[in-house]
Amino acid sequence: MRGVGFEVMLEDSRTKARLGRLVTAHGVVETPVFMDVGTLGTVKALGPRDLSELGTQVVLGNTYHLLLRPGPEVIAAAGGLHRFMGWNGPILTDSGGFQVFSLAKMRRITEDGCRFNSHIDGHEFFLGPKESMAMQRVIGSDIAMVFDECLPYPCDRERAEKSVEQTLRWAKRSKDEPHAEGQQVFGIVQGGVYDDLRRHCAEELVDIGFDGYAIGGVSVGEPEECMYKAVEASVPFLPVDRPRYVMGLGVMHQMAECVARGVDMFDCVIPTRIARHGTAITRHGNIAIKAAKWAFDQSPVEEGCECPCCRGFSRSYIRHLLNCGEILGLRLLTVHNVYALNRFMAEMRAAIADGSFHEWKEKIRKDTTRNEQLCDAM
Repeated sequence: MRGVGFEVMLEDSRTKARLGRLVTAHGVVETPVFMDVGTLGTVKALGPRDLSELGTQVVLGNTYHLLLRPGPEVIAAAGGLHRFMGWNGPILTDSGGFQVFSLAKMRRITEDGCRFNSHIDGHEFFLGPKESMAMQRVIGSDIAMVFDECLPYPCDRERAEKSVEQTLRWAKRSKDEPHAEGQQVFGIVQGGVYDDLRRHCAEELVDIGFDGYAIGGVSVGEPEECMYKAVEASVPFLPVDRPRYVMGLGVMHQMAECVARGVDMFDCVIPTRIARHGTAITRHGNIAIKAAKWAFDQSPVEEGCECPCCRGFSRSYIRHLLNCGEILGLRLLTVHNVYALNRFMAEMRAAIADGSFHEWKEKIRKDTTRNEQLCDAM
């Protein structure tokens, strides 16, 4: 399909941050971008119109979960995931590998993939490069991820070496499988905390050739500095004319630091997951809205925020909804959190565009440190 691809529009003079345009079969994505997770074909509590109004550019679907429910036959009958969920924008699908290795009740790994029992009802499935790419083809996602093995933290070197080689073999098989029209395929750099394995994996993936490259196996419980180190060990060996994606990351200051290291794309369940637990994301740290101290507070969740939640409702009211188990409370916090991260990324893009990104990032870092100190003192 013509026009599908990535272009770097501007590079920051003091860091490795860059503005980019990722052109997909369902629209243009401005990078750096945070992508909202819609595991089962929905970003929880939000509809497609909500997402558009909140600034969402890309929605993620998950191959593992969609394979189990509703299954490929239902999605195929609907004409693909875009039509099934009523979302006309870009969709990226995870390969399902992470879920197989983290959620499945039982699993048996072979050279061709992994036989596992569903975490839902124990029913047996098999998922490997062939099956994962076939499911993503049915889904019709704009970006499909290769099937890989996500390493846990910590992980000894011997296991990491074997896992990287398996991931590379699966990446080649994923690349060779048929794809949906206009579907881009991203490779995934693994290697744990071992810099040389990260470099090896990145270089081998580049030799295979992909439309973009993800850095996997981070944000899995490792210290923050190990995450940055994994990014630094991978990015220099990835093409400058392809998007770079850190998987599973959605913390504001961490995304800013990774963008400074040359990353373009992020995703995470954080904004929707913590909303369901009554927590709001703000530039001054997360706020537990259920706390008793907000019972009479008539201010918005975040001062200065222009989201529909903050424009119309108080902390007191949302706390009341949450403590009564009213669904609206979860929805309003989800609206705010999704808007907050999309707004954050828009500010980041603006800072890169006007040459102030380094100063902007440093302010984010200092504010984060100050907020953490305040939380520790409370």
